[in-house]
Amino acid sequence: MLALRLTRAARPAVQLRRLLVAAASAGTGFLLLGSLGYALGHPATPGAGALRLAWCLAPLAATAYLALAVARTDPGTRPRPGLSAVGLGPARLMAISALTTALSCVLGSLVALMFFLHLRGDITGMPFDGDGAKLLAADQPLPVPAALTLLALAPAVASLTVALALRPRDGRPGARWYDTALGRRPGGAPEPLTDDESAGEATFGAGAGTTVGADVGADVGAAAAAPEAVAVPPAPREAPAGFPWGVAALAGGLAVQAYAGRVTPAPSLAALPAEGAAVLAGWMLTALGLVLAAPGLTYLAGRLLQSAQPGALRLLAGRVLMAEATRIGRPLGVLCAVASAAFAMTVLYDGSAPPFGPLTLLGTLVVAGCTLATLLTAAVEARQTRADTTAALLRLGAPATMLRSAAALRAAALLAVFGPLTLLIAYLSALPTSR
Repeated sequence: MLALRLTRAARPAVQLRRLLVAAASAGTGFLLLGSLGYALGHPATPGAGALRLAWCLAPLAATAYLALAVARTDPGTRPRPGLSAVGLGPARLMAISALTTALSCVLGSLVALMFFLHLRGDITGMPFDGDGAKLLAADQPLPVPAALTLLALAPAVASLTVALALRPRDGRPGARWYDTALGRRPGGAPEPLTDDESAGEATFGAGAGTTVGADVGADVGAAAAAPEAVAVPPAPREAPAGFPWGVAALAGGLAVQAYAGRVTPAPSLAALPAEGAAVLAGWMLTALGLVLAAPGLTYLAGRLLQSAQPGALRLLAGRVLMAEATRIGRPLGVLCAVASAAFAMTVLYDGSAPPFGPLTLLGTLVVAGCTLATLLTAAVEARQTRADTTAALLRLGAPATMLRSAAALRAAALLAVFGPLTLLIAYLSALPTSR
């Protein structure tokens, strides 16, 4: 009941993000039901049906990743002072986040079921002159338990992902003393500063763990005299882990794709189960490698921005990138993987190869839409995290144009790093099939 009330009382921007999760769940559910319809219409080729079901893992993972990003930015489940006294501690808020995610995904699954039954002609007759009859096996009875099981996958996976990612970690060794995303403290950590004690201080990012002290106020006069004299917080001490593993997974994925590309002609995504499974495994490894390596590349981009005697603008932009390397880098890695895979698929189906079908187009739209929505949601989360820092810099006399210029400089640096990387990965992925 509390989850329903929080869902109903949310702001329009929050409701829009939840509707995006519902739309992604609807697309994923329809793809799963489409694989079931293909299996019903082609009982003699179970391998092709299983491979179509396996290809639904990509939109399913993209939907769960979007649901997690939306749950992290949900203000309705953000801890507030006094909630623990009424029984709404970190564990209860995590459960509410998972239930809210499940509600959004269940709504999308119901929409997918209604649309699937409508195209099959099970509700109001066959629409579109029966064009979807063969694709969705309208002449075969629909197994209700199998359909409900497939529709339950998106809500179950998304809510479980949110619950695991937002679970309390009070006893974890080496945890940060204050997690701004969940509002919790590990056992034995000091209490957060009160409003009086934190006057003049601004927290710089969730992962940076550094502050702009009140003693910076002594430099306000110098900042007013020199336009570039803006207080910039110290940079993070440690780079994101996982870059070597990301490079190894990326190399392994490209090797698997090269092995699958030895087949002549190029393997189709559904006609050849063995080769299609190899292509799927190669792309999954490539995407995993990019996700693991992207935070390190983002951190490196921030470090390069601060090289060669930087001014206040480059110093601010570089240290924000270093502080937000994990939060922004992982969605960028997913976007890089999706863009490179889309380019490789266009090369794969070039010439006399079969064109894209409606389900393939829907899956591409679901994955690409979830990726872009996740990146934008992560950017909103990073902006919310830096709100105190931005306000502190404005109070110290930093012009608003400098903050906008720093944001543009960060975007240009990320484009300069991930743009050529995306083209290179796409070229290497399509190389075995285009030779």
